[in-house]
Amino acid sequence: MSSHVSTSPTPQELAPLIDHTVLKPDTGETTVRRVIAEAVEHGFASVCINPKWVELTAAALAGTGVKTCTVVGFPLGATTTAQKVAEAQEAVANGAEEIDMVVDIADANAGAGEAVRAQIAAVAAAAHSGGAILKVILETALLTEDAKVLVCRAAEAAGADFVKTSTGFGGGGATVEDIALMHREVGGRLGIKASGGVRSYEDAAAVVAAGATRIGASSSLDIVGAGKTSTGDGY
Repeated sequence: MSSHVSTSPTPQELAPLIDHTVLKPDTGETTVRRVIAEAVEHGFASVCINPKWVELTAAALAGTGVKTCTVVGFPLGATTTAQKVAEAQEAVANGAEEIDMVVDIADANAGAGEAVRAQIAAVAAAAHSGGAILKVILETALLTEDAKVLVCRAAEAAGADFVKTSTGFGGGGATVEDIALMHREVGGRLGIKASGGVRSYEDAAAVVAAGATRIGASSSLDIVGAGKTSTGDGY
């Protein structure tokens, strides 16, 4: 879990909390390599890319201290546990050090806590077996308040490492209210990742003040005051 920063962090304090993200389906190699170079230059936590780019990214980031992050069950979460486990296993084999998995949104809204917990546990085991961590994406814009609480509790019970607000593709993003809810449920025990719509220093400082310990962003250079870089992902 990332360490907390002050409630008025400097841009430089925010940099190591940022997963520099490019997840658009039409992303090409030139863009991926640019994002990798930016992450190394500014000391971001990770580069978050689609599974296609994990092997390339892991090789490029070797020895830099910047992690390789990818997504599983993305962006809908409506695949089977076996499919999510297989995705996680392949990602780890290809060099992923962090896995962001979309929860089963329908099960969460239906109150099926045991099914949600079991799926997260299976993917967590696959990630951890290869030395990776697991972040569980709630897709908060599509969940009821009760479902948000259910997923937070299921993620902790299942051994996940983080809970995360959004994919950036689900019609909503991180809010201070959702970060505060997640912090109340798992703060201090699991990391909390704010993603979706965190595009400025002010946005980032607000979610950190509410309890976020990681930020997913495509406008990372804007956040740290290094000039505009938006990959247009909705992150």
